[in-house]
Amino acid sequence: MRLSPAPWSQALLALALPLAVALAFSDETLDKVAKSEGYCSRILRAQGTRREGYTEFSLRVEGDPDFYKPGSSYRVTLSAAPPSYFRGFTLIALKENREGDKEEDHAGTFQIIDEEETQFMSNCPVAVTESTPRRRTRIQVFWIAPPAGTGCVILKASIVQKRIIYFQDEGSLTKKLCEQDSTLDGVTDKPILDCCACGTAKYRLTFYGNWSEKTHPKDYPRRANHWSAIIGGSHSKNYVLWEYGGYASEGVKQVAELGSPVKMEEEIRQQSDEVLTVIKAKAQWPAWQPLNVRAAPSAEFSVDRTRHLMSFLTMMGPSPDWNVGLSAEDLCTKECGWVQKVVQDLIPWDAGTDSGVTYESPNKPTIPQEKIRPLTSLDHPQSPFYDPEGGSITQVARVVIERIARKGEQCNIVPDNVDDIVADLAPEEKDEDDTPETCIYSNWSPWSACSSSTCEKGKRMRQRMLKAQLDLSVPCPDTQDFQPCMGPGCSEEDGSTCTMSDWIIWSPCSVSCGMGVRSRERYVKQFPEDGSVCTLPTEETEKCTVNEDCSPSSCLVTEWGEWEECSATCGMGVRKRHRMIKMNPADGSMCKAETSQTEKCMMPECHTIPCLLSPWTEWSDCSVTCGKGMRTRQRMLKSLAELGDCNEELQQTEKCMLPECPIACELSEWSQWSECNKSCGKGHMIRTRMILMEPQFGGAPCPETVQRKKCRIRKCLRNPSVQKLRWREARESRRSEQLREESDGEQFPGCKMRPWTAWSECTKLCGGGIQERYMTVKKRFKSSQFTSCKDKKEIRACNVHPC
Repeated sequence: MRLSPAPWSQALLALALPLAVALAFSDETLDKVAKSEGYCSRILRAQGTRREGYTEFSLRVEGDPDFYKPGSSYRVTLSAAPPSYFRGFTLIALKENREGDKEEDHAGTFQIIDEEETQFMSNCPVAVTESTPRRRTRIQVFWIAPPAGTGCVILKASIVQKRIIYFQDEGSLTKKLCEQDSTLDGVTDKPILDCCACGTAKYRLTFYGNWSEKTHPKDYPRRANHWSAIIGGSHSKNYVLWEYGGYASEGVKQVAELGSPVKMEEEIRQQSDEVLTVIKAKAQWPAWQPLNVRAAPSAEFSVDRTRHLMSFLTMMGPSPDWNVGLSAEDLCTKECGWVQKVVQDLIPWDAGTDSGVTYESPNKPTIPQEKIRPLTSLDHPQSPFYDPEGGSITQVARVVIERIARKGEQCNIVPDNVDDIVADLAPEEKDEDDTPETCIYSNWSPWSACSSSTCEKGKRMRQRMLKAQLDLSVPCPDTQDFQPCMGPGCSEEDGSTCTMSDWIIWSPCSVSCGMGVRSRERYVKQFPEDGSVCTLPTEETEKCTVNEDCSPSSCLVTEWGEWEECSATCGMGVRKRHRMIKMNPADGSMCKAETSQTEKCMMPECHTIPCLLSPWTEWSDCSVTCGKGMRTRQRMLKSLAELGDCNEELQQTEKCMLPECPIACELSEWSQWSECNKSCGKGHMIRTRMILMEPQFGGAPCPETVQRKKCRIRKCLRNPSVQKLRWREARESRRSEQLREESDGEQFPGCKMRPWTAWSECTKLCGGGIQERYMTVKKRFKSSQFTSCKDKKEIRACNVHPC
């Protein structure tokens, strides 16, 4: 973690400090107190302009818990409601009823997520502040809870906006968390309160997938990546769809492993008394799409006083059993009203039913089943989210839950602000044309045919051309207009005054190989006012074929996913659909089934489009010669300037990976020289060094690890008998020269020796050991002396690498 700001940030603090001091303490100057003493407590005492009920700024802990689990990590978000913003901020955590002027007053530690946005304060290292002075509406950090026995903790934030420091000891910029009872370990630590709101509220859930090769490059599955159909419901606190620390039901397991919502929906509908609305949204193929290509999956649902919680989940595909979602999100406020908006970034969690560690790991059931838990960056080195430094996992999706209407008498004691009142008003038709006078258009073209030929919802389009833009500072509205529509004879008024929901996605085929059936359903959103019966069908079935070839040489595949939207908004384009391989052929052969299909699609005829772009250039070379780098590509704007501005991006940047950089061999220092191996006369001694790191990726090889040098302690003692022996040895040496040809294999005077034995086992597994080998006498000739014909022995070092 970075504990000191960059030099330019220190300069910023130097400029901001006099302002903070002037607002916070008029009777105290920085000259009286050293910066390193009491600075944190002076931040806490800073008081600026403040209004009661001031809610444009808020401090939120992910999941809105009232308790913390010692040692656990929590995502903390400081945000401003548009159009408000803040230029700077301070975030700090204190033990309850402490002043903050002592180091032991602070509780837990913060962990930086984005160093370009946040950093630790130089004069108060336990506090987090901004890295760059600019307008912002949102920052995030992690807070690691303190050890057991700390008690309650107060998270406090201050913000700087328009040269005014706001600080609140109570309200939306302060959050109190108390230590969780150890008996509740493993259970979701978010107590749910009774709801006191009146009437009902209607919400729209929109799911934005951000799981892409750009954001999560490691082992990203380029084929068949998708989000499964969303399934969930608005429910009471007596019913739990899923929760961290709990066990996955059979329905949750099928969503987690197969992406099938059928069993989960059945479980939810069985709890009809506890559930108000079943939440469903279509699958998303591929997992990430720009919003101008296709709309994000969404669904509408309602809540009331007893069923004021909402939960949902969707599977990351392909994966062993990884999902994202919300569990028991409370939409009822403590002020007896309904939450206006919830924006939550999501990270993946493990359902505890499959033990795979990569996206496309083979099925490996977890026995016994484990509890649901969030994935971490330290789960397994082969995990696509692995980070040896234990950093946070980059969010893979964002969900936005926005209130769109309320019904019945409301009883919240705090009046709604203007935004709440506006949100409840039904959108009115615009009778007036709000096109700026500086934008000159052609007339609208006729409406195109509906993109849907069935009773599923589609869209139709009309276009106009921007002829001139007289004032470039005034933006001109879109040149395309879209309307929802259905195929001929499918109007909601036809056949009945019933209002029907969209068709829910088709169920899986009833067989995994051959011909079967599948079904889909919809429900009545509004019954006829005259009390008559709805005659429109609520269920459809059709035949389906999966894996036409059922022989041992065939592979099992899933059904085809939904067709993607057309790649073109007008004229001729293409669309794709995908499916996944469930099981390779039993005979071990390669699977030949196709996993994607492409077909042409025709949209309404194109008119002149102001924004004309050249094709993308080839990707540039990687910015590095080895390891991780960046590469870019560009395209050019071909439209004439007088046709208006073009907001399309003209340059893209992505990460690139070249072969790893060479790493040379790394050795320890030489050891001390060993003792001489002889007690007198000539001998030798050795020294060794260990290999700390083997060479990698073509790095320089390791040099010698053992060195030997001669040594001589003292001369050996002489005596007559020894002298006689030396004369005899000389004679034997002369004789041995004559007998050398006859003594095949003889290696020493007067001897015939056996070959060297193999080296013995090393005396140590690591840290430097010894190996030995021997040469023994095979035959001693009569002329040889005992001292000159004897067994030989050699020693060498081994296993010199560190333990």
